[in-house]
Amino acid sequence: MSFLNLLDKACENNNSLLCVGLDIDISKLPRDNRTEEERIFEFNKKIIELTKDFVCAYKPNIAFYEMNGIAGMQALIKTIEYIPEDIPVILDAKRGDIGHTAKAYAKSAFEVFNADAVTVNPYLGYDSLEPFINYQDKGVFVLCLTSNKGSSDFQLASGEEVPLYRHVAENVSKWNTFGNCGLVVGATNSEMLKEIRSVADDMPILIPGVGAQGGDLESSVKYGTTKDKNRAIINSSRGIIYADDPAKAAKDLRDEINRYR
Repeated sequence: MSFLNLLDKACENNNSLLCVGLDIDISKLPRDNRTEEERIFEFNKKIIELTKDFVCAYKPNIAFYEMNGIAGMQALIKTIEYIPEDIPVILDAKRGDIGHTAKAYAKSAFEVFNADAVTVNPYLGYDSLEPFINYQDKGVFVLCLTSNKGSSDFQLASGEEVPLYRHVAENVSKWNTFGNCGLVVGATNSEMLKEIRSVADDMPILIPGVGAQGGDLESSVKYGTTKDKNRAIINSSRGIIYADDPAKAAKDLRDEINRYR
């Protein structure tokens, strides 16, 4: 099954556009006699069990596992294996390199970690993304406009015709020959999100920045979805996984998103 079909089915089955970011912070986990791998995996397992009925995807950021060494990477592999097969996993790795290195990164994401999709950086151009796109049944989310303060350094810079973020969106639309590309657009850029959606047509847009980063949820839903009010993947991480009641936090956010739909 293609990534897009998997995503659409998950959205329909759970009536959800919510993605939960599994951004682990081992310092916040209970200290006991278990190994780091066990502590990380058991925490993620609990979050998945509590939230799996309210999400359209999960998004582990690989950095939070790499920082814990082999134990973290093993926990990530086990976490992805544990996520139900009908819910897609977006590996947030922001890869972007050329030649054999890009091929190695793509193989790692899709064959070692078995992710359904991955985030990538377009700065090096199409040949740095081609090895990912060539996995035709996998999703490739290209950084377009991010939520961080430094995004204005390059992404908002205007060339002769259009700012860089629009140039990225237009090019990714052209590269989407297999129908497996998407864009990453931060929730803090609502007016630009509207513009990017007009360029992206029905490509999925991954929207981080809701919650702790202060992104506007209503605008994200209004401008990020397609005409059918789908294909926006609205991510929340810390606001759910470290909530006192993660199930309630996920359900409440899922329902709030749906009210805006």
